[in-house]
Amino acid sequence: MSFPYIYRWDRQGRKGQACAVTARGAFNSIRVQFADGYVMITSGNAIRKIKPGEK
Repeated sequence: MSFPYIYRWDRQGRKGQACAVTARGAFNSIRVQFADGYVMITSGNAIRKIKPGEK
């Protein structure tokens, strides 16, 4: 699985970790999965695309 996003918020110790969006819902909610398999529902504002050349 590819992890093209970075989690930006300091929630559950996940700030700065790579993640993938696995589902999108209403009110800008998304389901994200991290490399270790952890899954959470959060806001779409909590992630950003990894920039070219970053990590």
